[in-house]
Amino acid sequence: MASFELLYASLCVFLAAIVRGFSGFGFGMLTITSMSLVLAPATVVPAMFVLEVAAGIHLLPSIWRHVHWRSIGIIVVTSIACTPMGVYLLANVPAEPMKIAIAIVVFATAAALLSGLQMRRMPTTMETAATGAASGVLNGAFGMGGPPIILFFLGSSIALQAGRASIIAAFLAMDFAALPTLYGFGLFTREAVMLALVSLPALVVGVFLGSRLVGRVEERAARRAVLLLLMGMAVAIGARSLLGAAGP
Repeated sequence: MASFELLYASLCVFLAAIVRGFSGFGFGMLTITSMSLVLAPATVVPAMFVLEVAAGIHLLPSIWRHVHWRSIGIIVVTSIACTPMGVYLLANVPAEPMKIAIAIVVFATAAALLSGLQMRRMPTTMETAATGAASGVLNGAFGMGGPPIILFFLGSSIALQAGRASIIAAFLAMDFAALPTLYGFGLFTREAVMLALVSLPALVVGVFLGSRLVGRVEERAARRAVLLLLMGMAVAIGARSLLGAAGP
């Protein structure tokens, strides 16, 4: 990869890591959406899996006692079962259609969260299992299993702190379990490993700075800004990929 691409990737990781440390989510959507403007998803996604695991391990001690373990257990089991289907798509579908799909998923999720969608009750066991299954497919295909889980916890009736903690724990378990599948499909290329290693320092510093912002920044305004940014990036990557797909 060119030096510009590595520098751009590190900047994307740094900014997304600040958001992750502050809110507990958004890292995968921000990094993969922004990096997919210049790199193929098959290179970006495996690298981001490694970084997600590193970020989750760093945050786990501080959120352990707040996790909603009953829901997490169901979600993780069903997501792990469905992750290989998503990885198969990542390994076999061309880059441009994958980028368009990423743009659709990110835009729809950000719009739903921005609208304040909320169930005002805890989802049933079947709804929880369906959330895990959808998350597993999206995680394997795009490295973004977050959208269903974010909507699940932030839209349910549990406390915001428990929702943030549960999202972090779910991401960590799912991403760690997906690593062998990615390796089995041959997606840990030299470029993907280099991208992960180069971006790691930016991740560590960004998560640390983001965690220091908890309680110091108005969370609702910050979340709205992140969601609007995600929607803008989704439109940009979707338009660029459509033009690329329609080109000669």
